[in-house]
Amino acid sequence: MEGRVWLVGAGPGDEGLLTVKARDILLEADTLVYDHLVGKNILLKYGMGKELIDVGKTAGHHPIPQEKINKILAEEAKKGKKVVRLKGGDPFLFGRGGEELEKLRAWGIPFEVVPGVSSALAVPAYNGIPVTHRDYASALHIVTGHAGKGKENNINYKALVESGGTLVFLMGVTALESIVEGLKKAGMRPSMPAAVLQEGTTAGHRRVVADIATLVQKASEAEIRPPALIVVGGVCSLSEKLDWYEKLTLTGMRIFLTRPKELVSSMAEKLRNKGAEVLEIPTIDTIPIKENRLLEDVLKKIKQYDWIVFTSQVGVRIFFEKMREYKIDIRDLWRARFAVIGEGTKKVLEAQGIFPDVIPEMYDGVSLGKKLGGQNIKNKRILIPRAEKGNRELVPILEKAGAQVLDLPVYRTVYRDIWGIPLSIKDEIESGRTVYAAFTSSSTVEGFVKAAQGADLSRLTAACIGRQTADTAEKYGMRCYIAEKASIDSLTELLERIRNKDD
Repeated sequence: MEGRVWLVGAGPGDEGLLTVKARDILLEADTLVYDHLVGKNILLKYGMGKELIDVGKTAGHHPIPQEKINKILAEEAKKGKKVVRLKGGDPFLFGRGGEELEKLRAWGIPFEVVPGVSSALAVPAYNGIPVTHRDYASALHIVTGHAGKGKENNINYKALVESGGTLVFLMGVTALESIVEGLKKAGMRPSMPAAVLQEGTTAGHRRVVADIATLVQKASEAEIRPPALIVVGGVCSLSEKLDWYEKLTLTGMRIFLTRPKELVSSMAEKLRNKGAEVLEIPTIDTIPIKENRLLEDVLKKIKQYDWIVFTSQVGVRIFFEKMREYKIDIRDLWRARFAVIGEGTKKVLEAQGIFPDVIPEMYDGVSLGKKLGGQNIKNKRILIPRAEKGNRELVPILEKAGAQVLDLPVYRTVYRDIWGIPLSIKDEIESGRTVYAAFTSSSTVEGFVKAAQGADLSRLTAACIGRQTADTAEKYGMRCYIAEKASIDSLTELLERIRNKDD
């Protein structure tokens, strides 16, 4: 097989700024060779199960020389692999992408380029700063503020000042003082608006807006650190007026999501749309019980059941998958009525064309049992296809009401082995930043604890979908909050309240 290298821009950090083409290639890749500035959320979502090679560089620290990186790309491609060279921002904007491709061409390695959204444009945009504006600037100059180890930055400040355009300095925060001095000496007026923008488009997002005369002092007082960029020009005066990102209800929150892989995406999208940085770490899997002869027999006699009760989205999915596998006609369900535990399960059932007859006000097993128990279920046959270790309070309530209940395990929950992920959960929790986790079951808590082995979990703020989940999280010392309802929408609202409280 002929291998190939894709030089891919990962954007400035927000996963939503990945291009569609970049996403598609990441899904198909065998090997990811990635840099320090690639968003951890992107690596978690697209790197699981792939070979990950960290060649990240930080200012003054290059653990893997560029020539070695070039050889890694060639060697992996020669093995017949689909290799993605993943770079933060755009690979051709101060990313040494051109140098890498020259080597690959010389060695006969085929390659393609996928441009990325540059932080030079995206980060100011997330801070309400349009880099061009008819009333302020009709030109844009992007300059590297990092000259490399042992070198002086040979910037023509006079030409930049005379251009009258917006100036964006990438990788320049450590040289902020010398950049400002260079601009002032070249004749820039001290009152010129300017900004330093840290970790734009991510939960670490911070902004300092000042003028050239006070920018260094204010950035120092705010303890701005890399990665950050500098913007200079009249457009910076629009930042407060045009700010939109900080007004999103979850901006600044870094949230671990631990749901099973097939369930995590919809919740992650809700949180990202509200400004959160989401780290997807599915700590559990749901696996259909193999050779489930009892389920096969039940489905072949499904006409005998008066009620079918679903306590999870997974239960619905597996039930209908098995109906198709055993060629059971959906019309055989004509006499059954349906009950579900909550809104999420209701939506999945409705996707099958079936609208539930019963849903409790509180989304838990006890409430479901009481609600269903009031439906004159005496001598009725009830089927509950659910997890191997389901809520043990539901069945006795139904049996007490006189029903004949078959509690049928159709899937089991197992903990995932997530060692080797491109992120240390322990380091994230103990980084000094406020870190959050959203838990939808006790099993997701237990799985997360296993993955975060050795971490001080008292530093973690947990948003829990119910009392039972919170009890498990509190057992490990987490600071816990409980959603009003056992639903994803209610859990999202809870995170919004937590953010307001922490602010």
